[in-house]
Amino acid sequence: MPEHSTAFAPTALRGGILIEAAELRIVSLPLLTPFVISSGTMTCKTFPLLVLKGEGLEGIAEAVMDPTPDYLEETIPGAMAFLRDVLLPSIIGKRFASPYELEPYLAPWRGNRMAKAVVEMAFWDMWSKSLGIPLKAALGGVGNSVDVGVSLGIAPIEKTLDRIDEALASGYKRTKLKIAQGHDVKIVEAVRNQYPDIKLTVDANTDYGLADLPVLQALDGFNLDYIEQPLAFDDIHDHAQVQASLKTAICLDESIRSASDARKALEMRAARVINIKVGRVGGFAAARAIHDTSAAFGAPVWCGGMLEAGIGRAHNIHLATLANFTKPGDTSSASRYFKRDIINEPLEASNGEMPVPATGPGIGVTLDHDYLKSVTDHVEEIGT
Repeated sequence: MPEHSTAFAPTALRGGILIEAAELRIVSLPLLTPFVISSGTMTCKTFPLLVLKGEGLEGIAEAVMDPTPDYLEETIPGAMAFLRDVLLPSIIGKRFASPYELEPYLAPWRGNRMAKAVVEMAFWDMWSKSLGIPLKAALGGVGNSVDVGVSLGIAPIEKTLDRIDEALASGYKRTKLKIAQGHDVKIVEAVRNQYPDIKLTVDANTDYGLADLPVLQALDGFNLDYIEQPLAFDDIHDHAQVQASLKTAICLDESIRSASDARKALEMRAARVINIKVGRVGGFAAARAIHDTSAAFGAPVWCGGMLEAGIGRAHNIHLATLANFTKPGDTSSASRYFKRDIINEPLEASNGEMPVPATGPGIGVTLDHDYLKSVTDHVEEIGT
C-alpha cells in the first residue's frame, strides 16, 4: 500500500475550514533533572498550548516562548495577551482553505514570531487532519523516522561523561554540549579525549563576543561538527568574522528568524549550518522557506529543540522529514526530560532514530486530557 494510502478518513470541507473557537492553556511540566545553559537553569517547562476548533476538527500546537525574555524577546504573558486579544479574534469565525491563507492575518504584526507560529502550526495540524494525511505529507516530507541526537546541559566533567555514556548506549547520533564562558575548552577536551570518534557539537547560546575569539579558536582543535551560536542573538555580521577565523562550521540559531536572515548569513559566510526551530521563525511556512534557502546555498539544516512536550515534539519530528534536514536534530526521547508527557503516545527514539508519529492524520498524537488538566495552570476559551 502506498505510504499515504492509510486508514485515515479525509474530512476536507469545501470552502476551507471554519475556525469556530480556540482553547488556550498555560501548562507547566516538571523536568526530571535541571537543564543548565549559559543563560540560566530550567527546572520546569512552562508553555502555552493552543487548540483550534472547527467543524469537528481540532488543531493543536505548543508555543515556545519562555516566562521571561532570556532566549528571545517574547514572553508568555505578552504572548497570551497578543493571542487572546489580537491574533485569535482575527481568525475565529473565518474560513481558511490552507495554512497559507492565514498570512494576511499574521503578517501585519511586527515580531512575535512564536505567537504567530503557534496559531499557524495548530492550523497545519487541523488542515492535514481535514485532508486525512500526516503532517509530514502536507509539508512535503518523506520517510518514517528522523535522525536525532542529545543536547546535554552544563554539568561537571564526570557527570557529563556519564551522560554521554548513556546517550551512546541508546544509539544517539550526535552529542551536543552546552558551553559557557569558563566552561568550554576543558569540558570539550575531556569529552574528546574519552570519545575521539563521536559526532560532537557545542552550543554557546550567545555567551561569547569577538574578544573571546581565542577561546573559539581553541575549540577549533577538537574536530567539532559545528559551534552553535557563539555570539549575540541578533548578530550576523560578527559571526562572519568568527567563521573566517575557524575551520569548524558555525551554526546559527537565535540569529535566524526568516529566510532573509538565512540568505544574508549564508551570503556573508557567517555560518555553514542552520538550526531551524519552527516556533522561533514564525511557523512552518517560514521554516520551509529557510530550509529551501539553505538548500540553495548547499548548507545543511537540522531541527532544534526547546524542551518541548509531546505536541511540540511531534510537530518537530514531522518538520525534520524535509529533505535538507541532513544533520541529527534535538528531538530525543521525551522520557529523557519528563516523567510523564501530555500525550498518550510515547515519543521514544531507538538507535538514534525517532519514528514519525503515525497513529492518525495531522501530527499523529493525542492529548492525555486527564494528565493535561493536572498540569494546567490556566485555561480560557475564546470564541465560544
